[in-house]
Amino acid sequence: MKSDIVIAQETKMEPIVEIAQKAGISKEYLNLYGNYKAKIKAEIWEKIKNKKNGKLILVTASSPTPAGEGKTTTSIGLAQAFWKMGKKAMLSIREPSMGPCMGMKGGATGGGYSQVMPMEDINLHFTGDIHAVTSANNLLSSIIDNHIFHGNELQIDPN
Repeated sequence: MKSDIVIAQETKMEPIVEIAQKAGISKEYLNLYGNYKAKIKAEIWEKIKNKKNGKLILVTASSPTPAGEGKTTTSIGLAQAFWKMGKKAMLSIREPSMGPCMGMKGGATGGGYSQVMPMEDINLHFTGDIHAVTSANNLLSSIIDNHIFHGNELQIDPN
């Protein structure tokens, strides 16, 4: 079996505009971030508010494993299964926790052939939001604090 990263890097991504069109969302309702990412504009509500309601399936866990695997892969697999059955399905996932940055767990992008792409962008917080800068700053601060606590071999001045 190929690794997740190999599968992701071998995959030919479809432009997000084409994916949105399959789901009934026209380009005018997208804020594009390149060819493969977009945010849906709030104005779409006016277009869809009188349509029949869909169904919501929530995938969660109260006791995740230390590695964090399972929930996202299951969610992605469910969305893929609905499309295979001819249903229009949308998947919404949250941004990854700090775990991927710290090398502790997956990146909330799924695994195997049930992945959300582009994996690297998702792990770097989708669209370059300031949160990514905050996360990097916090990570560096933690490394420096830990280094000083464990002997300060580099002689960093804590003041």
